[in-house]
Amino acid sequence: MEMQHLPTYAIVFLCGALVYYLLQKLIDLMKTNERRGRPNTMDPAIIQQMVDNYRNNHLAAINKVLGINDAHSVSFGLKTLKKFIADIEFFTKKVNPRIADGALGIRFYYAAYPKENEWNSFEDEKAIGKNYAQKHTLVMIPTLKKKSSDGSYQDYDFNPLDRSTFPIKEREKEQPITLMAMSSDSSDTQSREVMAQNHGQTIPPADSAIETY
Repeated sequence: MEMQHLPTYAIVFLCGALVYYLLQKLIDLMKTNERRGRPNTMDPAIIQQMVDNYRNNHLAAINKVLGINDAHSVSFGLKTLKKFIADIEFFTKKVNPRIADGALGIRFYYAAYPKENEWNSFEDEKAIGKNYAQKHTLVMIPTLKKKSSDGSYQDYDFNPLDRSTFPIKEREKEQPITLMAMSSDSSDTQSREVMAQNHGQTIPPADSAIETY
């Protein structure tokens, strides 16, 4: 008798498995749509106004004072940005799994490449040619949100590769900077590795024909 019911059991099991699979797919789809939401947008006219404000004032002053043709834009590949974000999340939670994604961020530092005659420190950076000398660039540094002594939440610079830079306990406002500086100045090669991202494509030296604004 039991053998006679085996095909029925098998069909019921397969139907149940199929329903479970479809439900999981539906839940995943709903979560994806929920996460996606509405994209951030800006009025193109506002973008152009802001870009023009920079070029006509800040950039013009830089070029005049330094006598250079400075970069006015930087682009990064999506793959590069995704990897950097994923690395921040992974190595942060490797140290402290309780840190939520909402506490993490990225600070963009305005920076500039050294002069061509001071390029010695960049010899190991094969991807960066001397045609980038003195050009404006960006350096991305991970940040970690922490409640400060005045009760407000601040985004502190930190190094996911160095647990001593994690603001796990209450600390003075200057301390994260001190810790990061100590990490980068250390003679130990391993501790000098600060997680950061730099060197997108700057224009110039790249052709401005690829820009919209």
